[in-house]
This record gives sequence, structure tokens and C-alpha cells, in this order.
Amino acid sequence: MIIDGHTDSILDVHHGRRDFFERSQDGHVDLPRLKQAGVGAVMLALFTTDEYVAEATAHTRELLATFDRLVTAGRGLVHARTASEIEQAVSDGRIAAFLTIEGGEAIGTNLDTLHEFFDRGVRLMTLTWNRRNAIGRGVYVDGEDGLSEFGRDVVREMEQIGMIVDVSHLCDRTLSDVLSVAARPLVASHSNSRVLRNHPRNLTDDQLRAIAERGGLIGLTFAGSFIDTPPGNVTIGRVLDHLERMIDVAGIDHIGIGSDFDGFDVSYGLAMPDCTGLSLIATGMVERGYTEVEIEKVMGRNWLRVIRDVVGD
Repeated sequence: MIIDGHTDSILDVHHGRRDFFERSQDGHVDLPRLKQAGVGAVMLALFTTDEYVAEATAHTRELLATFDRLVTAGRGLVHARTASEIEQAVSDGRIAAFLTIEGGEAIGTNLDTLHEFFDRGVRLMTLTWNRRNAIGRGVYVDGEDGLSEFGRDVVREMEQIGMIVDVSHLCDRTLSDVLSVAARPLVASHSNSRVLRNHPRNLTDDQLRAIAERGGLIGLTFAGSFIDTPPGNVTIGRVLDHLERMIDVAGIDHIGIGSDFDGFDVSYGLAMPDCTGLSLIATGMVERGYTEVEIEKVMGRNWLRVIRDVVGD
């Protein structure tokens, strides 16, 4: 079972740049290519870009309506809210769509809005993007602040209702604050090793260990700038180096895939052309001596375990 823990494909579909049900030469993800890749579940993020921040809640509702249209089209994409629903979709030969939000701007300053999106099927939220919002400070904002008091309430409420807390895009202070509050497994859905590529969006060894100690997961990402520099150094081999490092530090039970497909372009380097290259990770793990069970964990089983632990069955 392959589970991709982070893609931005809904944005392209919403803006009419791509038909999700037709094979495209553009972008990284569509239904035919997901099927070719053998993906069982894909996490589709409702992401607020900079121009929509002032109307983030309304914009997120619009993206959610686009997601709903994809599901109700009845063309092989199923909205899965739990681990067992993902397993059932895979058993039925369909692809499970697991709905997420990227950027807590979507809920503004209102926990009722968090509940609204949960009721609509959102089961993971990335607390901030690179910006500062009412929840906390993102990675590209200067300052000394971290998680706000409202942000602490958000983390507690997400854990209470069964929504996965995602700490990718947080600055180090905010991440530290979240770790001090969180009582359930959390994830960094798309981040790599800062030791191998000194980028603020990547995680230190201590951060990797802390997420693992809480039963969480880190999603290996293919965004070139998080892998290496210059672009010519962005290769599958280098991706596998990050994977090995994160496994060595956090343990085999705490690493998954979080591609960030459709969230980056070729200008920073491209390790694989699109989602059809996901098998290269499994092949590379075989070549580096990992067992079948270990490969299955990284390719999807670890995500399934976290979903079951936090969201339920």
C-alpha cells in the first residue's frame, strides 16, 4: 500500500489548470498516473496561497467544494476519513483521497470553524504555512514568538476530535512549543533531514527524534530545494540518503512519504518526473538492504498506523 502524505494538486484542479481524471503532461499528480504508480491513498491539501489569506476561510470552502466534486464524480476517487476506509478503498481497487488543510489561516481565530472542516471530512491540518497566523509563527517569519495561546487551544482541540497535527512549515520555536503541548502522535508531513541539507524547512535530528518519541511520522519530501543544491545534485540517490538518515535517527516505524507533488517545480531540481516515479523509492530501498516489511512501512503502513492511532479505525 502506497500512501502519499502531502500533495497540492487540488489547487491546479480548482483553477482549471488540469483535469484530475485525465493524464496530463503537466504537474505531478492525476488519477491515471496515481493508478499507474500503484498509489492506494493520496492526501490532498486545501492550501491558501498568499493572495487569498485575507479570505482564507471562504477560499478553503471553495477548494473543499472542488474536492467534493472530484469524489462525487464517481470515477474511482473515494473520500476516506479513517484507516479502515483507506483499506476498503484499496481493497475495492479505488484510490482513497484523505483530506487535509495546509495553513491554519483556514480557521481564522475560531475553533468552530475547525469543527466545521472536521465535519466536512478534514482529518489533518498543517498549523501554519511559511507565514505567521493566529496559531503561530511559520518558518520564514522573523521573531521570537512561537505557538500562540490560541494555537495551544487548536492543538488540544485537534487531538480531542481526532485530527492529525502537522508541524511541517513551523519555525523551530513554534515546533518546540507544539511538542510541549501535544499528547498524541503528530506528523511533519513533508520535511527532510537538516543535517543533509541545511534548510529551515528540514528537521534537526533532535526534532526527528522528538516526533518519533510521540509515536509520530515524518514524510520524506521530493521538493528539490529540501534535498540538495545546486539543482543538479537533486537525485533519487540523494533522496534515499535523506531517507536513510531519517530512519537511522527516528526509526523505521516513523518515516513515510510526503511528496509535496504539485507544490514545487523543476527550477530547484527534480528527483523524479511525477508520481509514477514513486516505485523508485521502493527499488532504492531494496538496493540499500531494507526488508520487504520495512519498505511497506515507509511506503504506506506507517501513515496508516498514525491515522488509526489519531483519527481512528
